[in-house]
Amino acid sequence: MKIAALQMDIAWHDRQANYVKVRKFVKKAKEAGSDLLILPEMFSTGFSIDTSVTVESLNGDTPEFLRSIARENSINVIGGLVLSRYSGGPQNVSLAIDRKGNDVALYAKTHLISILDEDTSYESGDRPVTFNLDGISMGCFICYDLRFPELFRAVVDRCMLIIVIASWPDARQGHWETLLKARAIENQCYVIGVNRIGEGGGYSFIGGSAIIDPSGEAIAEGREKETLLVAEIDPEKVREIRSTYPFLKDIRQF
Repeated sequence: MKIAALQMDIAWHDRQANYVKVRKFVKKAKEAGSDLLILPEMFSTGFSIDTSVTVESLNGDTPEFLRSIARENSINVIGGLVLSRYSGGPQNVSLAIDRKGNDVALYAKTHLISILDEDTSYESGDRPVTFNLDGISMGCFICYDLRFPELFRAVVDRCMLIIVIASWPDARQGHWETLLKARAIENQCYVIGVNRIGEGGGYSFIGGSAIIDPSGEAIAEGREKETLLVAEIDPEKVREIRSTYPFLKDIRQF
């Protein structure tokens, strides 16, 4: 599977500007032969706790936009948004859509970052979600989830690939880069981190998106500029690493 990860400068609270940008990059992803396009956390608004701006229904503009670009370009798409619910508060979610524009999986962020007041505006999810695109088993977590390895361990037996979409501020950039590699090494699977760049909500973001293989080596890095990372992942490499170094079978539960 060829992956395209979009490290983008998100226009603050401006859905239409962000849709225009993504449309430009999805064409590039398709031209590069990509099977999956991944967009950052809350890609259409920026990471905001202003629910008067961020909240949408599952039939809202952003989910419909994601379905349309998937269908028009015959490409799988994963992106982040804020979802309203009939019961309970809104949630920060990732939505996975297949090439035909069908919803495949919806994950609600499990860990909400209290130092940024995320927990005052949104409700947390209560379980990880795994799914399959083009025969590859995967899961998609969101930003602060990266700090909690037990969440990754909960799905490792079902995943060849784990994705983390984010708006990770530059003040803790070193943590982002280290934790992505750690999650890949300890779970012996591909890990893809897709962060944004630019300014938003009083915070600065410098990217550092990366596609990391099961041994912890980065095979594509976004560094600090707006860019589309493209790299091939091979499920056979996950099986090979786990067979050669069968560390996961030695896990103990306490």
